[in-house]
Amino acid sequence: MAVFKGFPLNLLFASILLILLLCIQSGGGQKKKENMLAEKVEQMMEWSSRRSVIRMNGDKFRRFVKAPPRNYSVIVMFTALQPQRQCSVCRQANEEYQVLANSWRYSSAFSNKLFFTVVDYDEGADVFQQLNMNSAPTFMHFPAKGKPKRADTFDLQRIGFASEQLAKWIADRTDVQIRVFRPPNYSGTIALALLVSLVGGLLYLRRNNLEFIYNKTGWAMAALCVVFAMTSGQMWNHIRGPPYAHKNPQNGQVSYIHGSSQAQFVAESHIILLLNAAITMGMVLLNEAATSKGDVGKRRIICLVGLGLVVFFFSFLLSIFRSKYHGYPYR
Repeated sequence: MAVFKGFPLNLLFASILLILLLCIQSGGGQKKKENMLAEKVEQMMEWSSRRSVIRMNGDKFRRFVKAPPRNYSVIVMFTALQPQRQCSVCRQANEEYQVLANSWRYSSAFSNKLFFTVVDYDEGADVFQQLNMNSAPTFMHFPAKGKPKRADTFDLQRIGFASEQLAKWIADRTDVQIRVFRPPNYSGTIALALLVSLVGGLLYLRRNNLEFIYNKTGWAMAALCVVFAMTSGQMWNHIRGPPYAHKNPQNGQVSYIHGSSQAQFVAESHIILLLNAAITMGMVLLNEAATSKGDVGKRRIICLVGLGLVVFFFSFLLSIFRSKYHGYPYR
């Protein structure tokens, strides 16, 4: 006892007892935290076994996505699927999201490290307000540790919402590789078979008179259709899979022209296709009016129609520039 000479024994015993109590409390807190985490993972796995995409309201979102402890990543789709919202883009994005979630749920690599969830505006409006979110659909990644960063919000407007693009984004954020498996779709094969049958039938019926094959006007119209489709951005739509249009869930306003020069909606490519057709038809009519030797009144009408189509093209084109570049076409 010489070591503790001059040191009150009661104070020594009190200090030891305090240290023991702190150790016990710390161990109990750690055990409680582990039990809570195990319960959350078990609950998420149970929901995931029922359906690939877990539906969440505000309470579930705060408990299983926002609140610690959590050792799993969560992909959340914020959407507005109720019919009264009239969000066609939300339905299209949800279909792609379901394909991706099913691909993960039934893959051999499936684990409790990643879950797919959805928060509908009508079931979790408080979550939208909490995150200052005013548009749908939106995809966000909530990492296992820490808060979401800017890159954890999927750039839907620029990339589109195709399952393959979402899978690539998830791989970048979580290192989880998902191979997308789409259900078989025979509509394209059936359409092609019908088209071939139709063309074959027409050729058979006209087998004694195939002069129409050498019709220059017909081939010119077919070539113009291909040119219109290519120059309007149809290939970009096929690759990126953008939404047809965007509807603001707050005021219900529908935008058919994308506000950025780096992206477009499907409706925008259709508008460009019609504009290309208008300027082409206008030029053809003006040329017909200038070279034709028919009735003067008829030529004047053709000329006015051609001029109207040309004016329509340039006026509508100017409005598109203003929408995408905010009045600065060469910015």
